[in-house]
Amino acid sequence: MKNLRRTMLFMPGNNPGMLQNAAIMGADSIILDLEDAVSLTEKDSARILVREAIKNIDYSNVEVVVRINPLDTEFGHLDIETIARVKPDTIMVPKADEKEIKEAHDILDKIEDMEGFEKGSIKIIPLIETAYGLENVYSIIKSSDRVVAVLLGGEDLTADLGIKRTKEGEEIFYARNRVATACKACRIHSIDTPFTDTNDFEGLESDTLRAKSLGITGKSAINPRQIDTIHKVFAPTEEEINHALRVLKAMEEAKKEGKGVFSLDGKMVDAPIINRAVTTVELGKMLGLI
Repeated sequence: MKNLRRTMLFMPGNNPGMLQNAAIMGADSIILDLEDAVSLTEKDSARILVREAIKNIDYSNVEVVVRINPLDTEFGHLDIETIARVKPDTIMVPKADEKEIKEAHDILDKIEDMEGFEKGSIKIIPLIETAYGLENVYSIIKSSDRVVAVLLGGEDLTADLGIKRTKEGEEIFYARNRVATACKACRIHSIDTPFTDTNDFEGLESDTLRAKSLGITGKSAINPRQIDTIHKVFAPTEEEINHALRVLKAMEEAKKEGKGVFSLDGKMVDAPIINRAVTTVELGKMLGLI
């Protein structure tokens, strides 16, 4: 379901077997990685491998995101020039700032025109992983109308800040809050940093719940075994769905009776509650829970 981004699974771009199986791992999006997962000596071969995978493998059930190398390196321009021509869904730009997003946007404009692709069809996800990127996330989003989500990179961000990265994540509370708020303001998805202990599912669930409570709408993963836990957190509960359905039913009854204001279970129901109920029901239907 390409309009969902509950999970974005990182896959190394230099591993043919993982590229072959990426679409059946269960994630909403797959990030075919040409940056951190690939050594300097394998950059060129990984780029070709990812290009051929997108051309020849059926990824139709998932969003295909390619994380390129930074555009200020010798690899970044080759990455985007090569990969955009096979039309991935999305390009992920690491260590994003306004200049790099505008540059990526212009390159994609040129390639779409040359290849006859629909203008604006290849989207962009900035990866926020520097102090500068965090403080300027809103203007980075606004640098291109191709931007559909932002991914927070907690490891690189804390390294840039010179602070310790912990399982508890208190050190990225502000970062999560700022990214979530900017994304909500722009009506796009906010994707949380990965939880790096792939054997700690209780920790993963707690970390995902913490991010969700701040308005984050999805989470990246580094192992397919993390997907089910993340999906569980971002799915509405049976109780939430039932309450949302009751709110919408009460709203319809109030409309029939000509009431502009109504209450449910002794509590006044206003527009934010109705909007939340609509969102919950829509998500429940998308996930087959209703």
